[in-house]
Amino acid sequence: MASTTEKKLPKNEPLFGKQERQLMTDPLLDNNPITIQVLGVCSALAVTSLVYPSLVMAIAVVFVCTFSSLVTSLLRNAIPKAVRLIVQLVIIATLVTLVNEALKAINYPVYKQLSVYIGLIITNCIVMGRLEAFAMANKPWRSTLDGFGNGLGYGLILVVVGAIREIFGKGSIFAGSPIALNIIGAGPEYLIDTATAGQWGSTFFGWYANNNLMVMSVAAMFIIAVLIWIQRAVNPKLVDIS
Repeated sequence: MASTTEKKLPKNEPLFGKQERQLMTDPLLDNNPITIQVLGVCSALAVTSLVYPSLVMAIAVVFVCTFSSLVTSLLRNAIPKAVRLIVQLVIIATLVTLVNEALKAINYPVYKQLSVYIGLIITNCIVMGRLEAFAMANKPWRSTLDGFGNGLGYGLILVVVGAIREIFGKGSIFAGSPIALNIIGAGPEYLIDTATAGQWGSTFFGWYANNNLMVMSVAAMFIIAVLIWIQRAVNPKLVDIS
């Protein structure tokens, strides 16, 4: 007599279920690598004087974090625990080398500006932390989303800090890129001309002079501190996380 019991097939895991979406969205705000986990602050201080290099650095970290998480997850069952950190470093270093050479070929001026910091992605605690804490224990798809989300959260803060520092420090946005725009300063080439009396710009912003302090690394520290304060003021549940 045939058995009446039937094996229940496992349900297919959704590609973008609630948990998968959270892996990408949580690092943007409530679990941001910089403002909540307080990781990767060194590079955030060093490369955010302008938006353009900040954006390039953000893209580089997103790429490395995403694909290192994918590769590590694919190999997680084959990596001996005794050498797992070495293997992770090799994976990251390989991807960073690809990014470094691609940037050198595509945009040499930005490469010269960021070359040292691109290399330091190898030791970025955000990348290493996600490999050790998540990719080594989860399937490839979820690990890829986790790496992408954390890289994106890191990049978001870099671009925000870079925009604030460039606008108030140099009066421009995206300087050094094909879409560079002068916003505020003394001269007709700026959208808000603080030098011409009687015009709208000088009426409301004639008192303002670009603050050279904003282009120094210490300004990034203050801006990140203010972002951390604002985030915790809006959501008090984040106060004790970091």
